[in-house]
Amino acid sequence: MHPITRYFTPVLHRPCTPVTAFDDDLVQLVADMFASMDAADGVGLAANQIGVDARVFVVDCPDADSETTGENVVAHVVNPVLHLPTGRKRRLDLDGEGCLSVPGEYADLARPDTAEVTGLDVHGEPVRIVGTGLLARCLQHESDHLDGIVYVDRLGAGERAQILAAAGLETPA
Repeated sequence: MHPITRYFTPVLHRPCTPVTAFDDDLVQLVADMFASMDAADGVGLAANQIGVDARVFVVDCPDADSETTGENVVAHVVNPVLHLPTGRKRRLDLDGEGCLSVPGEYADLARPDTAEVTGLDVHGEPVRIVGTGLLARCLQHESDHLDGIVYVDRLGAGERAQILAAAGLETPA
């Protein structure tokens, strides 16, 4: 397990480096990420949230289409590419969103209600995840992290400042 990095930690605010080595270190990173996410009671975690500059995320999150079965989508994606619907297929879902890097705080944020991520697994094999509901939000949220964006960055300055203060995260001097 690794501690979760908090907002204002530099690695959270810059795009992560693509993964080029598919080796035992990557396998261990993904295992560590799952353990860290589980310990923090999260549904998704990006590598930079444990201080690692690598384009990798993990999820253990329900998909709206599988809510009746109660099964979560448990997966990891290396070098993910996010695909969002456009035009008439794009519908926004306004819902509360939180982040392990901004502990205990939530804000309503509109995101597309479906999302797809393509990428690779730890062995370099292709991966594709299509999500609806919370899984769609999670795929977008974790992809944002790897681009250096935390969900509060998508809010107005005043609301962001209130949330960061409520989470005990003050602007560094």
